Amino acid sequence: MREFSHTNGWQLHAKVPQSALSKCAINWSQWSRNLVFFFSFIISFPAIAQPVTVDGGRILGITLNSGVRAWLGVPFAAPPLRALRWRPPQPVVPWRGVFHADRVAPECLQPLRGALQNHYFGNEATSEDCLYLNIWAPPRRAGAHLPVIVWIYGGGFAIGSASMVNYSGEALARAGVIRVNIAYRLGALGFLAHPELSRESGYGGSGDYGLMDQIAALAWVRRNIARFGGDRANVTIAGQSAGAISVALLQASPLAKGLFARAVAMSGSPFGGMLGPVPLAGGEAQGLALQRALGAASLAELRALPGDRIIGASSPRAPVVLDRHVVTGRPEDVFAAGRQNDVPILIGFTRDESFRPLPQVNSANDLASAVAARFPDREAAILAAYRNADPARAAADIARDATVGRQMALWASAQYRFGRAPVYACLFTRRQPYAPGIVFSDHDPATAGAYHAGDVPYWLRTRAAFNLFRRTRDWQPADADLEREMSDALLAFARTGSPASPRLGRWPRFDPASPRLAVLGEPSHAAAWPHYADLALFNETDMAIAPPSRPRD
Repeated sequence: MREFSHTNGWQLHAKVPQSALSKCAINWSQWSRNLVFFFSFIISFPAIAQPVTVDGGRILGITLNSGVRAWLGVPFAAPPLRALRWRPPQPVVPWRGVFHADRVAPECLQPLRGALQNHYFGNEATSEDCLYLNIWAPPRRAGAHLPVIVWIYGGGFAIGSASMVNYSGEALARAGVIRVNIAYRLGALGFLAHPELSRESGYGGSGDYGLMDQIAALAWVRRNIARFGGDRANVTIAGQSAGAISVALLQASPLAKGLFARAVAMSGSPFGGMLGPVPLAGGEAQGLALQRALGAASLAELRALPGDRIIGASSPRAPVVLDRHVVTGRPEDVFAAGRQNDVPILIGFTRDESFRPLPQVNSANDLASAVAARFPDREAAILAAYRNADPARAAADIARDATVGRQMALWASAQYRFGRAPVYACLFTRRQPYAPGIVFSDHDPATAGAYHAGDVPYWLRTRAAFNLFRRTRDWQPADADLEREMSDALLAFARTGSPASPRLGRWPRFDPASPRLAVLGEPSHAAAWPHYADLALFNETDMAIAPPSRPRD
């Protein structure tokens, strides 16, 4: 660990390798100023009076201006460096004295975001030394056994951060829960499969180290969270996009048994094949292709290369692999055999997202051509099912339901058919109110609608993050109401396993015989799952979306 001494006498403990600093990849002073601005982690914040003893030793957190207590950049595993690259996370290396958990750790190595992107929340340092978590607890110890919500970030398993201000746990902690954000390795550093790795693993497979990081972090939470006031028996895991896929894979993984009691997932599912785990042989072939691209003769040479070279040369989306250890089978098969972690789940998606949009549609002829090209054997049936006065709206609905809508429905149906715990579903429909004249490099406010990840700040009460560096949103009272509706439902689910909110009351339980969900918009209401019966038109696996063959309890 490198220490930086500030002229005012305080020290900044940066978990960044010297090699990364020497490359000048990060403007350190800019990064530290950004973090001060993001989280208000300024030096006037008092330290929490008593250290907390956790795996590795004692840690000392800080009290934020809101009164929320925070422990930031807490190590949950040994740094996955050198010989530990592409190995399961190892136990924390104990330290002497008191670890000052008063600032966030670097994010795992990844491509950095540009300042004109929609979801730009400032620069963060990056490093392979990144297996840390952040904890937020209510202002005053409100007794023990508080519900715990653990956030798993999204980003296609290629980008993401436990310290992104859009994911801050401060607001929900004020409402009386323990919030935890966990980090996990990304890209080829987190998901590389390779024949040599499979031979050395001891279980005949490789890859999925990022998922192992998630499991190690959850195991850390189970062992330590009571010392922060949390209930180790009442942990809710939550994630969006790749974070949601992670939640599903954790629900299906034998290694995650007993580590969580509830699960929340938005806009991502490995069901249905499109985003599911790939066979081990396919993952190993990609690993060998990466080795050739990097000019390495062996796994040992790969481990000796700088991490940024590996990230730069690898595929934008690292595949999750059927590694025979974390991911032991397709989720469809695991659920059908009743081997999943049978816990209540709350899942949803947004109205205007899709993992494979149709070409631009301006007319009925455009729509017919696009559907014929994408679904040549089902064109007539799909066009009949998605009749709409607005062809562009029909195209968006088809693209959504053929991908993320169908994937979330398959997950809901599998839990209903093969589990006992309840399922709740939701559809987010709010178009965020953009500031006049705002322009992004990766996002068109005129056409984005209720976009992928647009629901996150409402769940986590972090809408202010969008106006930190420039005013990108013109938030309205309706957004405050929707934030209350959604975050209250999340808090209720974490406390009781059943979501409830001011306008909707108790949310409807999912039942494929009469599928209903919570529509989260202006105003929120319960409604039939749109086009649920039509999702079968997009079936490509042996698990159909259909009512169960047995009655429910």
